[in-house]
Amino acid sequence: MDLDRHGVLTKLGFAALTCNSGLAIYRSRGDPGTVAFVAGAYAAIALLFHFLRRFERGVGDRGRTRVVIWMLTTLLTAMFASRVAPLMPPAVGFLVWLTAAATAGAGLWAFFLNPRCKVSPRRPAQRNG
Repeated sequence: MDLDRHGVLTKLGFAALTCNSGLAIYRSRGDPGTVAFVAGAYAAIALLFHFLRRFERGVGDRGRTRVVIWMLTTLLTAMFASRVAPLMPPAVGFLVWLTAAATAGAGLWAFFLNPRCKVSPRRPAQRNG
């Protein structure tokens, strides 16, 4: 990721994310599962920001970029739900997974099935109607 093109707030936010992830990995160095979770979440968030920027600027194939964005957001939703749901009573854990599934489904509808939102290959998103 080329940080020279980004503003100060973007750099600060990315630095805070990096620092927080590094501290979380350091604190859980005895638990390989937690380290893998933190590293995976960090990588997914960094990739999500990269592809969101590409999408906003209209760089590359916007259809494929939308697919990648939806996949990354769904991945992150499932990752966080998998960590939260076991900590809750069974009924609340079920609601956590139900909410995660509804979020992924709503993202699918908003990005790909919504007839009111048409995205051209090289221009920013336009609303019809």
